[in-house]
Amino acid sequence: MQRKFIINLALLLLLNFLIKPFWIFGIDRTVQNMVPSADYGIYFALFNFSILFSILLDLGLTNYNNKNIAQNNHILSKYFSGLLTFKFLLSLIYFLVTFVVGYVVGYDSARFSMLLFLSINQFLISLILFMRSNISGLQLFGMDSLLSVLDKVLMIIFCAVLLWGNVINEPFAILHFIYAQTAAYLLTAIVVFAIIVFKTKVFTFQLNLPFLLVTLKQTFPYAFLVLTMTFYYRLDAIMLDLMLPDGEHEAAIYAQAYRLLDATSQIGVLFAGLLLPMFALMIAQKQKLDDLLRLSFSLLFIPSAVLAIFCLFYAEQIISLLYVNHEQSSSNVLILLMFCFVAIAGTYVYGTLLTSKGSLKQLNFIAVIGLILNFVLNLILIPTYKAEGSAIASLITQFIVLTAQIFVCNMIFNFALNYQYIFKVAFFFVVILAIIFGLKSVDVSLQISFLITVLLSSVLVFLFKIISLKDILQLIKNR
Repeated sequence: MQRKFIINLALLLLLNFLIKPFWIFGIDRTVQNMVPSADYGIYFALFNFSILFSILLDLGLTNYNNKNIAQNNHILSKYFSGLLTFKFLLSLIYFLVTFVVGYVVGYDSARFSMLLFLSINQFLISLILFMRSNISGLQLFGMDSLLSVLDKVLMIIFCAVLLWGNVINEPFAILHFIYAQTAAYLLTAIVVFAIIVFKTKVFTFQLNLPFLLVTLKQTFPYAFLVLTMTFYYRLDAIMLDLMLPDGEHEAAIYAQAYRLLDATSQIGVLFAGLLLPMFALMIAQKQKLDDLLRLSFSLLFIPSAVLAIFCLFYAEQIISLLYVNHEQSSSNVLILLMFCFVAIAGTYVYGTLLTSKGSLKQLNFIAVIGLILNFVLNLILIPTYKAEGSAIASLITQFIVLTAQIFVCNMIFNFALNYQYIFKVAFFFVVILAIIFGLKSVDVSLQISFLITVLLSSVLVFLFKIISLKDILQLIKNR
């Protein structure tokens, strides 16, 4: 594989692994520990609510733009102005829908004030991603990698100053956290915009309606898929907040566990981004997909399942390590959500494969079923089991969605069952379960247990030939 790709991939992974975990566990976690639990619960619920309709800010334009700029660099100056103008018009629709629905569900003026800035943040995020798609489309991958973490770097700086710099004369509040995010996103958007204007040399606000209508017709199935998936990923905290008298508190409990799920999911997102063009090329060239599918599934599924098993035994200690104030239900929610991640890891592979094939009709059908199922299960389980009930709803939904995606993939690609692989994976997990149980029994510290688990699982996965170094090198070469 070309040296350029490997260098840029390494840079992207390095920056994301350095910056984003520090943001999640160093800043976001600290904020939750410092502000009242109910305040963070409200923030978490409204943050998820602001994401629900965020696809209206894009409608698939970013992915479409990335692909077309990569294939035709000269069209950047021709279409960038029109598409950016259109995104500003889409933002009006997004704000209208978000606030109308917020009014319908009964949000008060205080929540609307917070929702306003969270919605502005979603608009800025969408704007940054769209403008970055032009930069990556121009093959400026190094610059794009740096820009991918610029907003988080700025947020870390702003929040660190507010948290520990003694620059405010009042206790740190959740609104300070939101304002810091807004400032960071705004500065990042200005930087990215300046880079693109420098590249295009010209910018004017204009619209090309015929072109936009054709584009939207092509991107609508993808936009609908993102909308439905966003709903069943983000409904939990919102329904906890709305359905329970102490909904803010239960949403805060859910947020404590969700933070670890969010951090681990970043790996899956990056991995899916690498898999999509690989699967698409192999399908176009009618190559055999079995080996790549098995390898990519193993690289995501095995670590996620090992982590879930580890959390099964050490959830209480993990929660105690991360948070000052916590309850027993927090560790139970963590266990459930980390097993959710096992299913999510599988969907990053099989969902990406179906996307590469262009099977959006099947994916949309599965997503709608997942949304309805998640909503109904939350309605049933939340009144009795609260945050744990919402986590159970997610667990059931994610595994049913994964099962459906695997079934559809097998129908389309006619994959053969590899019984030897299944046996090796099953035996691997029996051994891992025994190792973690043994570590827990002899009262080894959390940190040492985690290191031993990571080292032994890494050795065993190669020893059992579930993954081979040769396959990984071949994956990089083919990419």
